[in-house]
Amino acid sequence: MQLTHFGHSCVLADFGHTSLLFDPGNFSHGFEGITGLSAIVITHQHPDHVDAARLPALLDANPDAALYADAQTAEQLDVPRQQVQVGDELSVGDLTIRALGGQHAVIHPEIPAITNISYLVGDGEHPARFMHPGDALFVPDEPIDVLAAPAAAPWMKISEAVDYLRAVAPARAVPIHQGIIAPDARGIYYGRLSEMTSTEFQVLPEESAITF
Repeated sequence: MQLTHFGHSCVLADFGHTSLLFDPGNFSHGFEGITGLSAIVITHQHPDHVDAARLPALLDANPDAALYADAQTAEQLDVPRQQVQVGDELSVGDLTIRALGGQHAVIHPEIPAITNISYLVGDGEHPARFMHPGDALFVPDEPIDVLAAPAAAPWMKISEAVDYLRAVAPARAVPIHQGIIAPDARGIYYGRLSEMTSTEFQVLPEESAITF
């Protein structure tokens, strides 16, 4: 599996014959020219996870790619898409994508909760090769190979990020959702996640591919 990070929560997961792009939002960059996608996967409706203005061009450049999104997000998009419900299993190429969780982390008790689907991707060798939780702290009940771990968010303290990484306990983790942090300050968050967990933690250079 090869991962490329396009900033914030946008990650391209390439499994060889099948490639998935997660959460191309308005804090992300560089994904606009991607072609050959098998699917585009959206965790929830917030614009930092789905840029409705750039999405049509991305779909035009990838006519064979299905767009998957939760029902709330799908209702807001004026492009061809497929609604996903918690419990769904999607077959994309030789991959199985499972839709788990279902709710965005609490931002504030007075702000209505929205749907957030965490996606677990597997193949014939490993049912949980990669997990993208979106803006949720959903803990699956099975071992994860690589977790896209939220590093910082308005709804999360560093202690919660550490506890989440400990709870999931993936073999490896890469940070996402750091677009809200000044670049010079990101090391503070990465340092805590790396030092306070037993997970192999690796920062993905933006727009550079790393093979896991």
